[in-house]
Amino acid sequence: MKIAEYIQSLATEGRLLAEAAQQVGTGAPVPTCPDWQVRDLLRHTAMVHTWAAAFVTEGHVQYVPDAGEPDLDGPALLDRFRAGHQLLVEALERAPEDLECWAFLPAPSPLAFWARRQAHETTIHRADAESARGGVLSPVAPDHAVDGVDELLCGFHARPRSRVRTDVPRTLRVRATDTGTVWTVRLSTEHPAAVREDEPSALPPVDCELSATAQELYLTLWNRRPMTALTVTGDPGLAHLWRENSSVTWS
Repeated sequence: MKIAEYIQSLATEGRLLAEAAQQVGTGAPVPTCPDWQVRDLLRHTAMVHTWAAAFVTEGHVQYVPDAGEPDLDGPALLDRFRAGHQLLVEALERAPEDLECWAFLPAPSPLAFWARRQAHETTIHRADAESARGGVLSPVAPDHAVDGVDELLCGFHARPRSRVRTDVPRTLRVRATDTGTVWTVRLSTEHPAAVREDEPSALPPVDCELSATAQELYLTLWNRRPMTALTVTGDPGLAHLWRENSSVTWS
């Protein structure tokens, strides 16, 4: 995906998140994040958007901690979320292509990193807000979903801090049935090593395969849908291992 596409996704997903939050109210429970109510979701996302925007606008080349979540609720909190979201969108739109700032995953550029990361951050939390509202979730475009799975497997879980590990080497395959994209993930006592193939031919056997549409993979691997949303072939223990150890938390 191009930077402009990430920014457009960020703009759309933030608007949908705010609409769902307004409809259901800040006291509503968030089924996809059982410990949260909508106010927790808005406070967290408002904080993240403002934190990310500061790297883009101020050019911090080293990590800077966030300023904390806003101590607001009700309409004031929703206004704060919308303001922070708009601040981030405009910061990314106005940023130069040669922006230099800190980033924590590999990317073609710091601008590409922040546009991508915040597009997916906001999409996943939009799904959280809509789960609180109930009903059918807004769709995730296949290319956006594939990119989000790729960021998770080849970005987040390529870091040493990933907890998805096995005592005996195993291999997991992830297959998007609508786009044909395949990831092969090698598991061991070290952090996972994932390889993406957009036009796979003959692939060697694996211990377990998870397959579904790109959207279902995206939401499930980010732990927003149950594993029953996927087709699991082979050892179901690896699917359970993923569910129990793959969550990405704020720290």
